Amino acid sequence: MENLDKQSKYMRARERVDELKKFYGNLTSYVLVISGLALVNYYTNGFEYMWFLWAAFGWGIGLVFHAIKTFDLNPLFGKQWEKRKIEEFMKEEDTTDKWK
Repeated sequence: MENLDKQSKYMRARERVDELKKFYGNLTSYVLVISGLALVNYYTNGFEYMWFLWAAFGWGIGLVFHAIKTFDLNPLFGKQWEKRKIEEFMKEEDTTDKWK
């Protein structure tokens, strides 16, 4: 039993590390690509029209949602909410089974 618990903790920790690696990889790509686009924008028209901001804004929205998911920043439907609901439904099922 202890071995299964330890293995379960390890798997959850491993999944968490994978989530963090994906987020930081996405963030690094964002910084590098947007910086490159800004340089291209500067050398082509000297920032008369900053078109690279469209890409930064679009990708930035995706990055914000990725951060919300990775760091569990959603106050309404985060992992804590999920855990409470699962426990609530399990408890509800236990009480309804008693009356059958």
